[in-house]
Amino acid sequence: MPLSRIAGQCPDGNTCPTIYATGRGTVVVQGYQLSGDDLAEITLPDGELAVEIPVSLLEEVARVHRS
Repeated sequence: MPLSRIAGQCPDGNTCPTIYATGRGTVVVQGYQLSGDDLAEITLPDGELAVEIPVSLLEEVARVHRS
């Protein structure tokens, strides 16, 4: 599945919280894996993960899609 970078926090080419578009009309979110007390507040079904991303990343996506 080819991914197209929509928005990300690392302009220097490193990987860090990023949102990608897929060819299936969905997005992939790369972020920091939740653990411990934070993860204990969420019930996740099999096959799902919880990641944390900065609000500024979502704001960047909104700006890209408004253009």
